[in-house]
Order: sequence, then structure tokens, then C-alpha cells
Amino acid sequence: MKIRVSVVQYHLHTIQSFEDFAKQCEHYIKTAQEFGSEFILFPEFFTTQLLSIGDGHGSALSINDLPGFTEQYRELFARFAQETGMHIIGGTHVVDRGGKLYNVAHLFYPDGRIAEQAKLHITPTEVEEWNMSAGDGLEVFDTDKGRIAMLTCYDIEFPEIVRMAKAKGADVIFCPSCTDDRHGFHRVRYTSHARAIENQVYVVLTGTVGSLPTVDFMRGNFGQAAVITPNDVPFPPQGIMVQGELNNDMVVTADLDLSLLYEVREKGSVTTWRDRRTDLYPDWEEA
Repeated sequence: MKIRVSVVQYHLHTIQSFEDFAKQCEHYIKTAQEFGSEFILFPEFFTTQLLSIGDGHGSALSINDLPGFTEQYRELFARFAQETGMHIIGGTHVVDRGGKLYNVAHLFYPDGRIAEQAKLHITPTEVEEWNMSAGDGLEVFDTDKGRIAMLTCYDIEFPEIVRMAKAKGADVIFCPSCTDDRHGFHRVRYTSHARAIENQVYVVLTGTVGSLPTVDFMRGNFGQAAVITPNDVPFPPQGIMVQGELNNDMVVTADLDLSLLYEVREKGSVTTWRDRRTDLYPDWEEA
């Protein structure tokens, strides 16, 4: 009933080639492997680092160029998952579907399968500056360690979507994020705590750190990894199992005990999931 997870505070900096990107990712994955982790989470938009490579003629790449790296990205992370036996939530990567850009979280299984969850709630900057489109459906994903969901950054700020994920059986919400200042960071962090309390689930959260001086809207990053728990007796009083040092390049690791979730849902100090007033508002389990 335990899952060991590692969470990457991914350091963004200018690189010269896809190989540079691959080596940095391998470093984090090998670190998690040395800790015996079964899952590793990368942040949202971490593949924008590839845009810093440029076009070879001194010109910067734009967000519209990022889908051109999709095949290399998927092959690289699928190989990492198969070689290490870990489940890798490869942050998010921008893909092109029918001429539209989507911000898509990827789950790489140890057996070579790849699952996807497009970001469902798009920020004004993503719409106005990058012309992003929103995903149109929520999925949950079965693994040999339990059922999970992947909700990206702004998604966690909407209680309804996490209610839906829990109703579909997800016990762990992986939340890759990317925030450029303290305000955005704390919006995601505080709402992650609220979602963990409301639904009695774990939220595994991380963000980008560092800077990409040549990539528009990725010049500033403010991030911290954390494993967030419900606030009840079996868990840490502040609901923080582990967290990284703000804005540092690092990996943090923790064990998630799923049996504790089932325990507090049945006989915790409060039983927030069981005590929903479904006579007053929708019961997503029925829906």
C-alpha cells in the first residue's frame, strides 16, 4: 500500500542541444532510481528548455516550434521508464493536434505505454500569448501501485475537477506546475492543500526553477516541490510530508501510504469525503 515518489525541481537554463536536455533529465531520473522510487514527477513546461537551443542561425525558437521535439521527447522518456522500471510523469509538453496547441501531461509506464492528459483549464497568458487550447476530458490512470490523476497547475485551483478525479478512484493527484512569481506559486500551493483536505488524497506537486533568458514567458520561475497530505492525525500536522528548498535545483522523495487515506476516510477526525452534502450539490460518484 506504499508508493515511493520523487519530485523534481527542474532547473531551467540555456542549453545547446537535445543531448544536453537528455543528460539533465537522466541525472534526475538516476537520482530517483538510487532512492528506489517507483514514480517520478517533472514540472509543467519543462521542455520549453528545448527552445533555448535556437534555430542554429542565432534566432530564438517560439512555442510553435516546441511540438517539433515531441517524437524525441516521447522516445527519450519511454526509454527511461523501461530502463528504470519507474512510472515517469514527464511534466507537460506542448503538442500539436490538428493545428491547435495543447499543454499535455504524459505518463510513461515501465512497459512502454504512454498515457496523456491535456491541461483542462488554460490561463489567460497561455491563451493570449501562446494560443493554447484546453483539453476536453478528465482521465484517471491505473498503475500497479494504485489509481492516479494528472492535473496541471491551474487545474488544481478548481475544486470540481479534483472531486471528479477522486470520484473516479484516484488516490494520488500529480500536479506539474510552472509559476513565475510568488503570487502564482502560492495560488497553486494553497489550493493543493485544500484539494488534499477536501478529497482526502495525496497531492504531489512541483514547479520549474531557474530561467530561460531567450524564451518568452519563461524568463522567471518560482518553484518548490512538495508532497501534500490530508490534515489528520496519521499525517504531519501541516499536511506537508516533504518539500524542497525554494528555487533550488533538487529532487525530494517520500513514501505515500495509501492505507492511511482509507483509514481517515472511514474514521478520521473529520471525514470530508464521506460527509459531502450530495443532496445539495452534485455527487460525482453517481455522475
